[in-house]
Amino acid sequence: MWYSLSKYFSPLGAEERPMDNQEFSSFRQKLQKTQKQMAELLGTSLKTVQSFEQGWRKVPVHIERQMFFLLNMRKGKAKDARPCWEIQNCSVQARQGCPAWEFNAGSLCWFINGTICLGKPQNNWNHKMKVCRKCEVFTKTFGTTALRRISKRSVA
Repeated sequence: MWYSLSKYFSPLGAEERPMDNQEFSSFRQKLQKTQKQMAELLGTSLKTVQSFEQGWRKVPVHIERQMFFLLNMRKGKAKDARPCWEIQNCSVQARQGCPAWEFNAGSLCWFINGTICLGKPQNNWNHKMKVCRKCEVFTKTFGTTALRRISKRSVA
């Protein structure tokens, strides 16, 4: 098993859980890939992809990251996209310590662990995604899909 059960019963809330089967399936459809093609892209088996979509297996963090990355690359960079450090008004000191700035990845900050968001490094993917899903950079990139997922889980 890839995860300990404590991750799913975290006191931090349901919105920190990995991607669910409906979101996985929705992303695959947005990417216009068959299950077999998705398995090849993710470097996994067809049965694994089918298990994710049926909800028989939890979607691991590395697969979630790759799904967001692929969807972002399919969408392409907006012409008016500003880097995260401008949107968030980061200080020069924060920028210099942030990997998003170091690697000039201001529109991919959500993809990189260790970014300095809310004044501190975000080293844990699940916690980072909780922060990212409320951030303007992420919501401009992915729209409200991820935000709907948080709302749905918060009610449940």
